Amino acid sequence: MATQDGSEEVIMDTEANLKEAAEPLGEVADKGDTETTCQTDAGDATTQDCSISNGAEADDSREMVDLKIIWNKNKYDLKIAVDDTGAKLKEGIHSLTGLPPSMQKVMYKGLLPEDKTLREIKITNGAKIMVVGSTINDVLAVNTPKETIQEEVKAEENKKEPLCKQKQHRKVLDKGKPDDIMPAFKGTKERLPTVPLSGMFNKSGGKVRLTFKLEQDQLWIGTKERTEKVPMGSIKNVVTEPIEGNDDYSMMAFQLGPTEASQYWVYWVPAQFVDAIKDTVLGKWQYF
Repeated sequence: MATQDGSEEVIMDTEANLKEAAEPLGEVADKGDTETTCQTDAGDATTQDCSISNGAEADDSREMVDLKIIWNKNKYDLKIAVDDTGAKLKEGIHSLTGLPPSMQKVMYKGLLPEDKTLREIKITNGAKIMVVGSTINDVLAVNTPKETIQEEVKAEENKKEPLCKQKQHRKVLDKGKPDDIMPAFKGTKERLPTVPLSGMFNKSGGKVRLTFKLEQDQLWIGTKERTEKVPMGSIKNVVTEPIEGNDDYSMMAFQLGPTEASQYWVYWVPAQFVDAIKDTVLGKWQYF
């Protein structure tokens, strides 16, 4: 009831205003159960949902493997889905090392195929992946003379009779197939075996074995007398030709210098390993 001067009415209006002002505060307090005050980059406090997924849900649905990447004497840890391809692995290596995928030569029991999954390649948890690569300037500096040498070698070969019929090779091939040579399979391509390729002949008719030391990026050419450790980057060219009458085997030459005189010949190389050897020694980035 208002007094004659209206003082009671003023008091009631003030209480009503305070009640209305308190209601929004209660709503904010109720929302505090589901929302959290987050700090933005600018330092302003904003109210929003702060639950952030760290990707664990996606990882839980895919089988992962932990790999050890070895490049330039450094080791890196990489976790990747086993159903990702070799190309995806190269992207992961790029993120770790800064080495572009096109400049990578990735080794796992031979040169890693980009179009197959890690499951198909049979890469298991804890596997060591060897990576060889350098800057584009270094590669171009090495490849320019190799390209010229390759063209000269091909042009010269076109003028000559088949290698198998040349006298220098016939004296080795006429000895026949070595008794302890590894089995060969024509028309198939296999990755490099984990053991050395053995039982073959060299140009002098002595036994020779090839060991691919991928971590050191070296080819070891071993004979009874000694083992030569040849950096793969120093090999200018690889020449191959099936052996006539035994085309499940090939003869192969590693050109260690600028001319044919530096070729190291190996005879009775199983056909299924020929492409893997060439890819591993020369690398897919070679512009031949």
